[in-house]
Amino acid sequence: MSCDYLPSESPHGWHVRGDVLKLLGVGWDLMICHPPCTDLAVSGARHFAEKKADGRQDAALEFVRALLGAPIERIALENPVSIISSRIRPASQYIQPWQFGHGETKKTGLWLKNLPALVPSNIVEGRAAIVHKMPPGPDRWKNRSRTYQGIADAMAEQWGAM
Repeated sequence: MSCDYLPSESPHGWHVRGDVLKLLGVGWDLMICHPPCTDLAVSGARHFAEKKADGRQDAALEFVRALLGAPIERIALENPVSIISSRIRPASQYIQPWQFGHGETKKTGLWLKNLPALVPSNIVEGRAAIVHKMPPGPDRWKNRSRTYQGIADAMAEQWGAM
């Protein structure tokens, strides 16, 4: 699977820019992964025939299989509603940003291995479909794919000490 390795948007923490598949067997005890959804998300279903024909969809599914099959004790794979559920296995749970402090909707699946379901940590009012209604533009894909800070914080707090 070919992709550009983007720089981190945060000056904090460790950020590897490269092929994650080369790092899966180095002794991690927890992996939280966010594979590209471009060829998997059902929001792009109108393009599935083309992505299937040119091999992009199968390559994306193989990448997900490699992540889920990694020799890592605990794994969380995050992706929007996608064909992962029908082609590999159903999501362990679905979450929404409004369950973690953001008044928005963006149904997101979590495929979990040896991790408990993520517990909502800050349910807020508001159910705006901000991500769904983003206007076209060169960074739309990147802005739509960001993980909400409240969800990342809940993952760190609930799974980080395991």
